[in-house]
Amino acid sequence: MTLHHTALGTAGSRVVFLHGLFGQGKNWTGVAKQIAERHRVTLIDLPHHGRSPWSDRFTLAEAAADVVATLEDDEPVALVGPSLGGKVAMVLALLHPERVERLVVADISPVDYPGLSEFPRYIAAMKAMDLAALHTREDAEQALADAAPDPTVRGFLLQNLRRDPASSTGWRWQANLEVLDRDLGAISGWPSDELAALPPYEGPVLWMAGERSGYVRPEFEPAMDALFPHNRKVTIKGAGHWLHSEKPEIFVEVLRRFLGDTGA
Repeated sequence: MTLHHTALGTAGSRVVFLHGLFGQGKNWTGVAKQIAERHRVTLIDLPHHGRSPWSDRFTLAEAAADVVATLEDDEPVALVGPSLGGKVAMVLALLHPERVERLVVADISPVDYPGLSEFPRYIAAMKAMDLAALHTREDAEQALADAAPDPTVRGFLLQNLRRDPASSTGWRWQANLEVLDRDLGAISGWPSDELAALPPYEGPVLWMAGERSGYVRPEFEPAMDALFPHNRKVTIKGAGHWLHSEKPEIFVEVLRRFLGDTGA
């Protein structure tokens, strides 16, 4: 599938951003604008997210294939991905190393996580929301408050809720809740069997971690080193899982240096 994408910048090397679960490419607009003076930036909506099409399932390998199909030519890119986007980016680099000049993986590891503890709760609450009873976005905020008490997280989830006059309820979810819920195991997992016969990715890798996050741990380093032997790990102090939103200045500075920008 060809995925919805937005371009910024007209000169320099190409940088492609992939978002996390329930995100959208536009979430990276702030970061993209800061590097677009020196790079051609592409912001992609992953399958089942934002304005991109839906299929009958979600797998990391198929999402990676959709990203490759969306890129207009064979020019190698710098690929940046947090969380789910980081997993898709890693799979893409392993399957199509010739398409990835360098890789940035933000607060995720190439491992099978036992469960994304918060996301089943979020999805259940989103699916249970009575859209016909909503009159304002404030109503939606209130309906999701118990499942997502943090207003920042709640706002992030509710960016997927759109007014739709064509819908019988007047609202619709942009994210494909049914497929993402059913395939959450594939999203939280790692396709070791599919990738077992592939050589490691030999390009440069920036592996970013939040100091307060549990997604990057010492016990995950052997897996990262085996698949991405030329990785450099940077831990951002005081940050949790949402690196680019919690510590945007530091995130952009580290990214710029990795991209080779002078004066960053």
